[in-house]
Amino acid sequence: MSREPVHDPALTPGPARLDLALLAVGIAGVATSGPVIAATAAPALAIAFWRNALGTLVVGAVSVGTQWSRLRAASHRVLALSAVSGLLLAAHFALWIPSLRYTSVASSTAIVSLQAVWTAMLGRLAGERLGGRAWAGIALAIVGVLAMTGVDLSLSTRALAGDAMALGGGLFAAFYVVVGARVRRELPAASYTAVCYGVCALALLAGCLAGGVALTGYPSDAWLGILAVTVAAQLLGHTAFNVVLRSVPPTVLSVAILLEVPGAALLAAVWLGQTPPAAALPALALVLAGTALVVVARPGPPALAD
Repeated sequence: MSREPVHDPALTPGPARLDLALLAVGIAGVATSGPVIAATAAPALAIAFWRNALGTLVVGAVSVGTQWSRLRAASHRVLALSAVSGLLLAAHFALWIPSLRYTSVASSTAIVSLQAVWTAMLGRLAGERLGGRAWAGIALAIVGVLAMTGVDLSLSTRALAGDAMALGGGLFAAFYVVVGARVRRELPAASYTAVCYGVCALALLAGCLAGGVALTGYPSDAWLGILAVTVAAQLLGHTAFNVVLRSVPPTVLSVAILLEVPGAALLAAVWLGQTPPAAALPALALVLAGTALVVVARPGPPALAD
């Protein structure tokens, strides 16, 4: 769900204990996304569809129940931008989720987290000035990705293809954040999210139908995996982030969300036996450090976790 930058340091001198606990819950929720998807015996594109379709039902109910008048009064331009955001989100999921079938959870999650770096680059193209720390962070992250893809190439060209898909998924996520930030100035979170997720689900459904991807007939544990990623990452994780922004600054939240990467890597090692090779660990550290430096140097809307 979209996150609203409502932090006011004058009103909230520091994060409350409850919000810190919710932040931990949210990070744990999104950290399960990669490992659960990788372990779910269903087509990647179908998982993306069901995740967004089920999420649309929940946030749609909230929107209709609490924000119907605002949604009906929204301009065609705002609704069109919400739809564009949904298409960008669909492209993100269509690349990132399948990447988990090709490369490791650790590599895929780290590379897709570069959306914060892509967002900074898009801001620069739009005329925003980037300071020295932001450029240093971008350089560190790029070196980390190059090192990581080099390690994956030594393992297989399939892993390298997965890295490329995750990289593209992060780029589309950055466009999604930029467009969504514009819409959120005029449309409440639940209403924007309902339109965005709904369009995303329809686009993914069209992709599944065009590609002959099965949408049903999975074993019961696959449906449990789809339900788990919807509740933990799509709803619980993102909802917790929405709540804690009342006392946690967006920049702090963005850096905290990067804990998803080591969390996902640890869960993948325990659940799936995916232990990153020793040569990949310095590369992972460079990606995380570089991305964190970009986020800290460039305050703005928090990055959206998967």
